[in-house]
Amino acid sequence: MNINKEVIMEKRWNLDQLYLSFQDQSFLNDIETLKQMLEDMQEYSQKEKTEDNLKSYLEQSNQFSDLVEKIYAFISLTMSSDTTNQDALKYSSVIENLLASFADAQAKIDRWIGQFDLNHIQDSYIQEHLFVLKETQEHNRYLLSDEGEKILAQMKTTGSSAWLKYKDQLIASMKVSMDDKEYPLTEVLNMAYSKDKEVRKKAYEAEIASYLQVEQGVASALNAIKGEAITSANLRGYDSVLQRTLIDSRMSQKTLDVLISTMKKALPMFERYFQLKAQALGYTDGLPWYELYAPIVESDMSYPFEKGSQFVVEQFYTFSKHLGDYAKKAIENQWIDVYPRTGKVGGAFCHNLHCIQESRFLLNYGNEFGDTITLGHELGHGFHGECLNTQTALNADYPMPIAETASTFCETIIKKAALKSADAKDKLFILENELCDCAQVIVDIYSRYLFESRLIEKRQEGPLSVEEIKDLMLEAQKEAYGHGLDHRYLHPYMWTWKPHYYEADYAFYNFPYAFGLLLAKGLYGLYQKQGQSFADTYEHFLSLTGQMSLEDVGKSVGIDLQDMNFWQNSIDMIKDDIDLFEELLKDVQQ
Repeated sequence: MNINKEVIMEKRWNLDQLYLSFQDQSFLNDIETLKQMLEDMQEYSQKEKTEDNLKSYLEQSNQFSDLVEKIYAFISLTMSSDTTNQDALKYSSVIENLLASFADAQAKIDRWIGQFDLNHIQDSYIQEHLFVLKETQEHNRYLLSDEGEKILAQMKTTGSSAWLKYKDQLIASMKVSMDDKEYPLTEVLNMAYSKDKEVRKKAYEAEIASYLQVEQGVASALNAIKGEAITSANLRGYDSVLQRTLIDSRMSQKTLDVLISTMKKALPMFERYFQLKAQALGYTDGLPWYELYAPIVESDMSYPFEKGSQFVVEQFYTFSKHLGDYAKKAIENQWIDVYPRTGKVGGAFCHNLHCIQESRFLLNYGNEFGDTITLGHELGHGFHGECLNTQTALNADYPMPIAETASTFCETIIKKAALKSADAKDKLFILENELCDCAQVIVDIYSRYLFESRLIEKRQEGPLSVEEIKDLMLEAQKEAYGHGLDHRYLHPYMWTWKPHYYEADYAFYNFPYAFGLLLAKGLYGLYQKQGQSFADTYEHFLSLTGQMSLEDVGKSVGIDLQDMNFWQNSIDMIKDDIDLFEELLKDVQQ
């Protein structure tokens, strides 16, 4: 993909609404304000336990959250678009050290909150924040001593946070050699969607070979981060690393068990899909890994960013004016960093900025239909943030699993709308794209869940070698994909560049994607039944996600998340797509 330099520069995000630079006086002033706020807030743990003091704390805490977000977002967004930026690296350490210094004070404040009888609160502002306050009281069970909290926070800056930065730099600076040229990893990953089989195979082989440069360093980072996650969970008194994630996710073990069981039950259905795709592409021993994203049919559906973004906006308007207006605003106001380049992190993400009621989006756009879907996905995250802008910062903080629901719902809007207007060949192309994504989110996520579960189990005995980590990944892939894939061509290094394994405080950031996909399909089913009136219900649903458990958020729209039938209905929607896929394949092959 050759994009001239001017176009790349043009399609970078604008961060001026945050700060103009690291030398910007308002940035430097906000750092000082933050320091002062940290000092002021430390006093709350010593204050009298009155409603006035609790209300004052909540007001200041909301201001504090917005200020931290503003400063930290500017640093992290700058670093994501240029991992070599020295100012960003410097201030990243500054802000982490500042927040770490507050950890012991926060623990004392949380204990202070724990002494309030929240069932007899009169003040309306406090009542608005009861869920968050009660959650704090529940989390107090897992607090260490004041000194213990301080030590853990300070150790994190030289432990997992440092290892994460090291891993990001290793991956961002990787060069993949192919045909006597060097490419950034992100560009090579995009080649998996190439129309040319040789390019796909070469890119896969070159990618796999390139990890030899970094495998030891990345394995060290993974061992260190998972080691810290285990130690922290044990010290705090959690039954497991997973229990901590579930509590932080506001999700019960039962809901997860029902979700995982439904996913496991669906694996043979996906195996059939992979075998159909393998046969269509001329393979007899299952699908090689490098063909997972291969187009089944030649399609003229090239989607340069201008066309892709226009398409997304148009489809969003079919759901609601608010959603369409939001996407249009994000594109026109330079909220998006579009194209891959050396030094920029891989993948795609949305960073919601409650502090300025905006969002920023990082893409590595490759001009394919799948890139358009990714744009829609990330804008869905942004719209979730938009629906929470009426809430305070404390009430806008939603847990991981629900985070993927709005994004996947937006994907579904785009794909379903695209299917309606397509001819038979393009319909097969779009449907294959949809099934490819669903397979990733159900089958590959199931493999990641298995991998991470076993990795954490083994890590409790000691660090794992590169070979042991690779073996765990291959074992998980074989179990999840079954005979749908050719076992000679799997991906032993899928743990290296996926960012979800490298957050010490957020282990198991894999099942949320499956939760989000299947919940989004369930919500889309409600939309199909209710029609246009559902748009208001949907926005209300998103606006509640920061202030109740996942199970209660589900109940707000009549969904029981512990009922396997709900999840199975979503799986059945995918099964219908696989059946249609098989029919369309036969038609096209005739």
